[in-house]
Amino acid sequence: MEIELPEDMAEGTYSNLAIITHSNAEFVIDFVRMMPGVPKARVKSRVIMSPLHAKRLLLALGDNIARFEEVFGEIDIQEMQGDMGFPLNFGGQTGQA
Repeated sequence: MEIELPEDMAEGTYSNLAIITHSNAEFVIDFVRMMPGVPKARVKSRVIMSPLHAKRLLLALGDNIARFEEVFGEIDIQEMQGDMGFPLNFGGQTGQA
């Protein structure tokens, strides 16, 4: 299979949060960029896929993470903070008034 990657897409888009919702027919993944000191996060990309393709993505991510950890060591998710499972201060110091 030949896949074309347009130049404007090749640069990619950075995301540090993904929000996943679903219905009986599709999964919607919103890729969000949160920035320190900015009260409002912005959805940078939205991907909509069938349940079959969502499960294939899950398996492919699991396989790739396992191979990554074989080379670079285990990804430590214990560092995550807060109720939402991600650090709201990005691991740095919080501002003081």
